[in-house]
Amino acid sequence: MILADKIIRSRKKNGWSQEELADKMNVSRQAVSKWESAQTIPDLEKILQLGTLFGVTTDYLLKDEIEDEEFTDDISEHIVKRISIDEANTYLEQRKRASWQIAVATFLCILSPITLFILGAAIEIPSLGVSETAMGVVGLVVLFAFVLTAVSIYIYCGFKNEPYTFLDKNVPFELEYGVKGIVTEHKRKFRDLYVKWNIIATCLCIFSPIPLIVSAFSENAMLCVIMLAVTMVIAGIGVSIFIVVGVRNASMQKLLKEGEYTEKEKKRSGIREAVGFAYWGVLTAIYLTWSFLTNHWHISWIVYAVGGILFPIVMCICNYFADRQNKD
Repeated sequence: MILADKIIRSRKKNGWSQEELADKMNVSRQAVSKWESAQTIPDLEKILQLGTLFGVTTDYLLKDEIEDEEFTDDISEHIVKRISIDEANTYLEQRKRASWQIAVATFLCILSPITLFILGAAIEIPSLGVSETAMGVVGLVVLFAFVLTAVSIYIYCGFKNEPYTFLDKNVPFELEYGVKGIVTEHKRKFRDLYVKWNIIATCLCIFSPIPLIVSAFSENAMLCVIMLAVTMVIAGIGVSIFIVVGVRNASMQKLLKEGEYTEKEKKRSGIREAVGFAYWGVLTAIYLTWSFLTNHWHISWIVYAVGGILFPIVMCICNYFADRQNKD
């Protein structure tokens, strides 16, 4: 990789435009543009300045055979975000509240089709005399109301977390003296709670299909649908617990740069998130299309079961291509 490409990659990684980089380097935007298009090469003084600004070694910038970034220990103070004790505590408290909000939003998404399922089964009972069109409209209105509420909560949580988005990106930051010890202690105290509730959530998700399995021995369609709803509620509670403890644990890992938030893992996250959103969006489209075209609501839910099984495989493939991309 030549110097021009490395300048482009480092500039974009820091979220700077050519004009912003030019201001930091005290040169014109045209000069930066020429560097990035390989029309000109910065002089040695500017290369040293670029290395300090990006926090990388001059060897990395000058040697084409070095593909992976080599970071220095003396990143310039003006590009490194420093997090104080008050900021860290504020962030952890904000994520604690957000964990419950995100869990509620996810629970609403999981429950959103239940009304549609029950009304769809009610149509098959002649004695009730319900209109298929009316029940379909009511079911869809409830579904979209739940989803709209959930989306609003997601957007609100994203807005509140906006000042801390740099923690999810490859933006250099440091913890001020004493912050790491405090966050580490928070994580240590939370560890037992994290493990306990993950075990409970796992058990709920594993045993959630039991009501549905039991109802399979009955020929009563309404009972089957009600048991499906019970299954979804139990699974939804399990998923919500995962989210509450997971978001809180992740907030501490982000500050400590541990687990999925090391420099290497952050490079993978962009692709994983994009594919994840697309994957579940397509899965939902398949589920709704199949359900409405065939009216087989009692079996179309299996789309999510199969999708959940395949999702880890998709994520493994994403990690593979993310690693390949980072090496290119």
